[in-house]
Amino acid sequence: MSEFTKTKAKRILKLKEVSKLILKTGNAKSFIDANKEFIPTVIPTDFIELFDEIIKEGYKMDDIKVLTNKVLNIFYEPIRDYKRIEPEPDSFLGVLEQNNHEMELVLNKIRPEFKAFVKDISNKEIGAELAEYFKQLEIFVKHYTIKENVLFPIIEKTWDDYRCLQIMWSFQDDIRRNLKTVIAQLTHEELNIKQFNKCVGDIFFNMLAIKFREERILFPYILETITESQLETMNREGFELGYPYIQPTLTKVNKSVSGIDGNLINLGTGSVSIEQIKLIFNHLPVDITFVDENDKVCFFSTPPKRIFPRTTAIIGREVSNCHPPESVHVVEQIVESFRNGKKDQADFWIKMRGEFILIQYFAVRDESQNYKGVIEVSQEVSEIRALEGEKRLLDW
Repeated sequence: MSEFTKTKAKRILKLKEVSKLILKTGNAKSFIDANKEFIPTVIPTDFIELFDEIIKEGYKMDDIKVLTNKVLNIFYEPIRDYKRIEPEPDSFLGVLEQNNHEMELVLNKIRPEFKAFVKDISNKEIGAELAEYFKQLEIFVKHYTIKENVLFPIIEKTWDDYRCLQIMWSFQDDIRRNLKTVIAQLTHEELNIKQFNKCVGDIFFNMLAIKFREERILFPYILETITESQLETMNREGFELGYPYIQPTLTKVNKSVSGIDGNLINLGTGSVSIEQIKLIFNHLPVDITFVDENDKVCFFSTPPKRIFPRTTAIIGREVSNCHPPESVHVVEQIVESFRNGKKDQADFWIKMRGEFILIQYFAVRDESQNYKGVIEVSQEVSEIRALEGEKRLLDW
């Protein structure tokens, strides 16, 4: 073991010491008092390994998030002051950082309006202005969607200690929920000032904290470990999904068509080409994702209007890594019930962006009833739910 590795291992042990102290007591004062010389010696990548190990030990995500905030607050200065690798402005990480900057500008506009509104919550003009600012801020959620669907899958394939991403994803979901609550209270609902103030405070803290952790911990390590070609591909994937405010100077390209021209595939009830199979899947008014018997994502359809974002980065990804920590246990329960033959279907429905979404999971089995995977099918069903009586004649 090299001296560098030994030194890093010693730092991780000390970081685990303070982490366990916080998890047990909620306080780290005794550690801080006894380790004033140690605190400046940490480096940003230490925390990637630290939180990976903490997650593997099985602590609850809510407790881990509290721990994360406290630990990174203790070591804020050495993380901030560590010389980092700077991304190129128009690169994948450079564009993400430019969008971070724009997000912070929106937060800065919100601050004085929020203070004025809290003093006079009956002022509808200020409330309306504040609502518009938070709607601008909600656009930034695209930044998190790109990370979860483009960046995280590549990191999972590259790093052994990728589990810290689960913490970031959970914080990002907190931001999504709080933004919806704040906007709803400002536009539709009676204001609950206590809840409103807490949500706004959490939004500010979490968005700025994630920005700091991206730019000082996550992104520099990505530049050390992820290839330039992978980053270029991610930039195009991010461009396809749509960055929130700042776009890279790329030309949108059509996804290449794969398959063997001229060959037909016999499906038992007819023969079609690979191109025809693609067209069929992509013209169905549903999102389809297929996960094989090894829990790997193998395929997703690309209809004109997708309900949930997907990119080719998820191909080969563990299905459990495609969901935030708070809901992954539901997915794992569904897959296990399908695998052991106890269930063949699971249905959910949610309201999202004014639409009614039906989400269904179907077990896939071969002719011998061996489990071969699961199909997820999502569909906007508002019009279907509204149907009444019968329609037997064409009306166009």
